[in-house]
Amino acid sequence: MTPTDPKADLRFYLQSARDALLWKLEGLSEYDIRRPATPTGTNLLGLVKHAASVELGYLGDVFGRPSGEPLPWVADGAETNADMWATADESRAFVVELYRRAWAHADATIDALALDTVGRVPWWAEGRDEVTLHHAVTRVIADTQRHAGHADIIRELTDGAVGMREDNAALPTGGAAWWEEYRGRLEQAAREAGGRGISGQTR
Repeated sequence: MTPTDPKADLRFYLQSARDALLWKLEGLSEYDIRRPATPTGTNLLGLVKHAASVELGYLGDVFGRPSGEPLPWVADGAETNADMWATADESRAFVVELYRRAWAHADATIDALALDTVGRVPWWAEGRDEVTLHHAVTRVIADTQRHAGHADIIRELTDGAVGMREDNAALPTGGAAWWEEYRGRLEQAAREAGGRGISGQTR
């Protein structure tokens, strides 16, 4: 087996999550990318705004490499959850370009520093605020992939679009009838299990 470059592996999974998150915006109206899709307000454009802020923090400021990007929504005194939604004045283009600049800045940090470089997270408790670059990148990948999963569900419920990218659904290729039958079988299994209760367990 050919040895791999750890940084290349990290960059690959980080970029795949970034791309998936941005693809979820494509083809949707301004309303649909902003509307709160859950009781806690989760929305597509807000997820991108949040992801940009996370990258600029963990893969910039933490390692003494501030980007210079003004981020008033995460500054002291900012409204709670202000990084999780876009105001009417914050355009799609503004948020997307901010995210792309965050990618570039984060990638430059990954390229410039060794993975065992230690940074300090100012929003963590003193004495427990040191982190290696490897840990920080892994943390950002986990956060971005988690939010890409949120975006998967919101987009599917919005217009039925699914997958990591337009050319990679990562799902079985069954048509509408297959999926309807499949969902029906899952619903039936759920009803049967719900009717049995705990005493009906077979494993």
